Amino acid sequence: MSFARVRALVVVGLLAVLALVFVIVAVIRDTQGSASTAESCPDGWPRADVTLREPKDVKINVFNATDEPGLAGSVADDFRNRKFQVKKEGNAKKGVEDVAVLRYGPKGVGSAHLLRAYFLNNADQEYDPKRTDDTVDVVLGNGFQQLATTTEVNQSLGDLGSPVAPPGSCPMPVK
Repeated sequence: MSFARVRALVVVGLLAVLALVFVIVAVIRDTQGSASTAESCPDGWPRADVTLREPKDVKINVFNATDEPGLAGSVADDFRNRKFQVKKEGNAKKGVEDVAVLRYGPKGVGSAHLLRAYFLNNADQEYDPKRTDDTVDVVLGNGFQQLATTTEVNQSLGDLGSPVAPPGSCPMPVK
């Protein structure tokens, strides 16, 4: 064997060993999924349900915060037609200038994420860590025109990505 071949084999062997070392170090130091699990959650922080829900599993209350009479009823009907569980509908106590406001607690994080897509990510979010139910309040504002189409919802969900636990909460382990 020539000196050039021996040198080439030594270089290739060293590169293979280095690659193996990098892979082992990456696997050992991988923190993906472990830093934000419920086991490492500080005491007293709520566990947020970050499971993206199907419309049939989402419970909502629809409130009208505009001057347009009957808006909550018609939008609630639109949500029912899309298989959402509408629990209440009515008028909000104070007006909202934006498109909508979504109010929810730790159990409603995944549901609120889905609902954001129906407003093309133009709905404000109000997370309440003390809220104990899984219902999301949808407060319609003066900027509201209509719910997104199925195609728009799917595109918006692609842009939004997966639900994320709000600050001050930990994601529940996905089962």
